[in-house]
Formats: sequence, C-alpha cells, structure tokens
Amino acid sequence: MLNRRDFLGAITLPPALATAGLRLSPPYLNRTGAEIVDDLARYRGTASAIARDEDFWVEVARAFTVDRTLVNLNNGGVSPSPAWVQDAMKRHLDYSNLAPSYTMWDILEPQRESVRKRMAREWGVDPEEVAFTRNASESLQTCQFGYDLEPGDEILTSTQDYGRMITTFEQRERREGVVLKQIELPVPAEDVAEVVRRFEEGITDRTRLILMCHMINLTGQILPVKEVVAMARARGIPVIVDGAHALAHFRFTLPELECDNYSTSLHKWLFAPHGTGLLWVRRDQIADLWPLMAAPERMDDDIRKFEEIGTHPAANYLAIAEALTFHQGIGADRKEERLIYLRNYWAERLLEHDRVRLHTSLKEGFACGIATVEVEGIDTSELRDWLWGEHRILTVAINHAQFTGLRVSPSVYSTLEEIDRFSEAMEQVIRNGLPS
Repeated sequence: MLNRRDFLGAITLPPALATAGLRLSPPYLNRTGAEIVDDLARYRGTASAIARDEDFWVEVARAFTVDRTLVNLNNGGVSPSPAWVQDAMKRHLDYSNLAPSYTMWDILEPQRESVRKRMAREWGVDPEEVAFTRNASESLQTCQFGYDLEPGDEILTSTQDYGRMITTFEQRERREGVVLKQIELPVPAEDVAEVVRRFEEGITDRTRLILMCHMINLTGQILPVKEVVAMARARGIPVIVDGAHALAHFRFTLPELECDNYSTSLHKWLFAPHGTGLLWVRRDQIADLWPLMAAPERMDDDIRKFEEIGTHPAANYLAIAEALTFHQGIGADRKEERLIYLRNYWAERLLEHDRVRLHTSLKEGFACGIATVEVEGIDTSELRDWLWGEHRILTVAINHAQFTGLRVSPSVYSTLEEIDRFSEAMEQVIRNGLPS
C-alpha cells in the first residue's frame, strides 16, 4: 500500500503547497475505509500530541472529497461525509432500488437495529432508548410537541437557543395559549453556578418545561446540562436537551448528563449522511412522550414510535455505521483535542489585536471547536461577505441582540494552511478595514 512518504515522493507539488505540507483531496488516492482506519491505528501518543501531528490529520483529511478551492469554516452547519460513508449510502440506495418493497423493507431496514446497538454502545445507553430521526430539529420538535401543556403553562428557555426551536414554542403559544419565557445567559458563560442560577431564577409556579442547549450553536458555548437538569428535576420540571452540535464533537456519555432526553444531528460532527439525526429518551420516559407523527397504541413504550414517519430511505441510516467507524478510528479524545487546537490556533493569533473580541471561552470544558469572533468597528455580515467574495472562505455571521461576530468552525479535514489564510485575511481587515 502506498504510504504518505512514497506518495509525496511520487508527485511534484506547487511551491506554496509543498511548503505547507500535503494539501490534496481524496480523489488522488482511492482507499477503502478499512485502510484509512488501519493507517490511523498505527499512530501512537497522547491525544494532545496527536492533535499537533499533521501527518495524522493528513491521513484523516484524505478520507474526504472536499473542495480545496475554498476554505470551509462552517462545519457547524452541516459537515461533508467521508468518501466511504458516501459510497456506503450509494451502495445501499442502489440495492434498495432493485425491488424496494423487498430489498429496502425486508433486507435493509432490519439492519438498522445493528446500527442502533452500535450507537447506543458508543454513548453508553440502552439500544431500546435510541431512535433515528432526520436531524436535531425533528428530534427536538418530537419532545417540544410531545409534552402535554395547558393554556397558561410556561416554557423556559434562553435567548440563545436555536431559532427553529424558539419558533416551535412560539407556535404552541399561538395555538394553545402557553407562555414562552426566555432568559439571557452570559457571553461567554464561564461560571456554572451562574448559569444554573439564571435558569432557576426564571422558574415560576407555572413553569412546566425547560429547553436548553448542550452546546449553543451561536458561540459553541457548552452549558452545564447535568446541573440544570438536577435543579429542574427537584422541582418536577422536565428538561429538553438540544445536543445538535455536541455529540461526536467532544467527549461525554449520555448517562453522565443525567437527563431524560437528548436530541442531536449526526450530519454535523459524526460526519454521517445528510439528513440523519438521533433522539435518545430514557426508557421510563418513552411512554409519556407523544411521537411527532402518530404511532399505534401498541408502540407506546417502544422507542421506534418516534421513527414512524412513513416511507423513508434505509440507505442514509445504515451508512451511519461507516461514520461511526470513522469516528472511532480517529478517536473521540484525539478528535476533541484537534478541534480545540485548531480553534486556539486562529483565536489566540487574532486576540493579539486590540480590536478583536472573542465571544467564546477558551477555558477547558466551556467550548470546543466552534468559536465566534468580532472585529470592533467592522460590520459582521459585510465581513462574512468579503471573506467569501475575496477569499472563498465560508463563515457564518451571527447578529444577536447580545453580541455580533463570525462563527468559525473548522473540522478534522481542515489544514493549518487554510486556518492561516483565514487569519491573514482577518488581520488585513483589522489593519485596513473593509474595502469601500
């Protein structure tokens, strides 16, 4: 098998690429997922050391088919999948189309159960508590609509929760007469007790439900789920946990959060096929939560009632298995350390400039790979547009009532050369402003 050293010796790179290291996309090498995982397994060292080993991350990057004519720093929105995850989905889809009522329903669909078991094992829960959905929004809306509420009942969340989830509760307000209350959280939030206090302060005798993020999509802020859940449980208030950006991003197991439900997307940090998500519901809570789409009464206690959405592809969900194998091949600890390293690589550089404000904590445990940065005196949306128009760099403009800034989220395939290009472009704006 061609190793990296032989590969580099067999090609001639342009000078700019040669000095930066290997910067080629996967089509240059046609390798199987097993070969990639095998190569990664040969690396030894602590997670912190591997996070800085560019040879290791070149191997990871070669699994993807990303467009290197641009710099994608919006992996928090949706991530590309490795080539062999895409291939698995296509293979399952091709087989499905041979005779779908047989090949898809009778042959492929039952294989979902082994994927369910693997996902449950990875995050430390019972397979009978894991449902597959299309995304975190579907999982969350299952919970948001799944609790019975009466007119005048209050729902508590923060002003930094995901817009679609706030819209979901606003619809319940209009339709059912419930009341949505929102609290403000610090930016960044580095005091666990203060976050818990603010949620607790928002509770009244009419509060029936709380929605909170595990990781806030606006800034990458990690919130103390376990502590808020304990406070709310003592008052008999269920907590819906939005984990859209957290699962497979940084290390944790679901039991350690001690929550009753957890919703996430798998096409973000697990790199699973687009349109795959997960809903975990504690087994003793399943019967009390209505599914988003109707299921027969006999399924009241069955986690699969949350998967009753009519005809759906088997291919997307079976290819989650390859994504999980890739995640395990990288190693959750090494992945987390790499994402933190990339964040610090650009953030610490930009923070050397007086006009830069970071709305994300760099302290351990309060964030991971996502961070939001502001250049004082520069319009955030115009900066985003300039980065894309002039440099083909993808970021997200965050314009919130409490703060503004660019959300930056590299991934495991991102190179230091790409991060340097982003940093250099930002420094150009810091020095000279945006062109008029």
